Amino acid sequence: MTSAAIVLALASAFCFGAALLLTQLGLRDLSPLAGAAVSIPSSTLLMICAAPIVLADGMGPWAAVPIFAAVGLLFPGVVTLLTFEANRVLGPVVTGTLGNLAPLFAVAIAVAMLGEPLRPARLAGLIAIVAGIMVITSSGRTDTARWRARGDVSWALLLPLAAAAIRGLVQPSVKFGLEIWPSPFAAALIGYVVSSAIVLSVARLQTGRFVAKAPARSLLWFAGVGFCNGLAVLLMYAALANGPVTLVSPLVATYPLVTVAGSVLLFGRLHGGSRLAFAVILTVSGVVLLLAG
Repeated sequence: MTSAAIVLALASAFCFGAALLLTQLGLRDLSPLAGAAVSIPSSTLLMICAAPIVLADGMGPWAAVPIFAAVGLLFPGVVTLLTFEANRVLGPVVTGTLGNLAPLFAVAIAVAMLGEPLRPARLAGLIAIVAGIMVITSSGRTDTARWRARGDVSWALLLPLAAAAIRGLVQPSVKFGLEIWPSPFAAALIGYVVSSAIVLSVARLQTGRFVAKAPARSLLWFAGVGFCNGLAVLLMYAALANGPVTLVSPLVATYPLVTVAGSVLLFGRLHGGSRLAFAVILTVSGVVLLLAG
């Protein structure tokens, strides 16, 4: 079971990283909110099409449905909107750095709520992974100029912290729901249906349209983002069904490694040489400690 959780969590990280690469292509012609209004419903539509086959045996225990729906109220929809607003006010460096605290929230909640044990080696691995990912997502510069231009926006630090806390809460909550109905697909489907309704409603209120006018290539890129993210979430939920949050959450959080490697291969980008090398070594060392623990 643990071996399956490791493989599934790493596969989830790969898909999350691939989604970020596709997002860079889609954002050339489409705003983040408009992109989310394409990607999240695209994932939902694929899951709905697959539901008659995957859920051929019918519905499981109804007690799990409110849990999965409550998760969908927050993830991925609300988390996406919080991240967009944080990027607008604080910039990508601060948003990315604080947003990667999610595994700390997830593990803390899992230990407190689910009673999962946290061995010293696994704790050390978690800290090393989070530190490494935070170094990767920081660019060695700050967004001070943006802060100064906007005035006092210290309150906005709550935006990426809230997004990280929600992502941390989601994983133990889904784990709890899966103990009632052990169907990762049902958990992802129900959550995505709710999130799609939220994101489409916000897009309609802000832009007057459910789907923005954009070149077909951008819509296709974000449909690809939706496929990758939907698969990533499904794999993450499957990993949670097979292993503890204290193992799954830090492994899934390594997805920026995939994005960095993909950016080098596809776009020829490599910024922050020695700093990036240190971050990769730190993150990989954390994974080794985590698995050893």
